[in-house]
Amino acid sequence: MATMGRYCKAYPIDRLRKFPAWEEKLENLAPLENDEGGSRQPRTALGVDDYLFLQENYVVTDGIFLDEHVVFDRVTPEWQEFCTTELAFEIPDAADVG
Repeated sequence: MATMGRYCKAYPIDRLRKFPAWEEKLENLAPLENDEGGSRQPRTALGVDDYLFLQENYVVTDGIFLDEHVVFDRVTPEWQEFCTTELAFEIPDAADVG
């Protein structure tokens, strides 16, 4: 069962791709759901209008769940600095995840 974190924030893919060591795990993208019959189709690429979710633990997912469809998980001090300075990512006090 997927785990819901306390805080995440959506970012357009073009902003995340500005991180020099960005590397997408496209095989982990959430499948597209077909309205007719509920079938699911795998995704193999991100479009220019796609958004991904930066989680409280600095992992990036294709969806709101903390541990599902992980697209980027190379959490380094450089990545955390990029998130803070370039993306202005800050966990609100009300979400206090520590």
